[in-house]
Amino acid sequence: MNTLELLIRNLSKLPGVGRKSAARIAYFLLKRDESFARSLGDQILSLKQKIKQCSECGNYTEIDPCPFCTDPQRDKNVICVVEESRDVHTIESTGEFHGLYHVLQGTLSPIDGIGPEDLTISRLISRIRKGRIDEIIIATNPTVEGDTTALYIVKMLSEYDLRITRLASGLPVGGDLEYADRLTLARSLKGRTPFGL
Repeated sequence: MNTLELLIRNLSKLPGVGRKSAARIAYFLLKRDESFARSLGDQILSLKQKIKQCSECGNYTEIDPCPFCTDPQRDKNVICVVEESRDVHTIESTGEFHGLYHVLQGTLSPIDGIGPEDLTISRLISRIRKGRIDEIIIATNPTVEGDTTALYIVKMLSEYDLRITRLASGLPVGGDLEYADRLTLARSLKGRTPFGL
């Protein structure tokens, strides 16, 4: 396998990039000067070397703890629980939420062998025990896995004196937060409702 074919194969492993798109990207890179390719390669390496997970919330950051966890302007009594770091940025783009975050690093999926121990649920419970948390907002995706994870978290938190809410309707069932428009997500945050079993 030659270098170009190997690059196309690796690019096609990226989310949302099929073989045709991967080939277009590879040929685009060939047309650019070497400094562009070198800069892009350095940035990808730098991403893996400099970015880590925040020891508090699990969000990707260059500084630990992350800027969200250390920002004195944020409401330290509310934690929004999301599946992935990209969901933090999606919610932040609405300008409606000013509390803290907790990134689960995925969802429960017994079929894929992902159980509670593979997520950061125990770290969330530790944060609740340490701080004065009044509300937990469950912002998992409205999918089977997201709903299962949400129910599990609610069950685990039932012994604590917390207000547990879920994002309100407006998000499509089976959809992902990253694809929701800002207005829909903002309305969902404003209209969240108590989450009960």
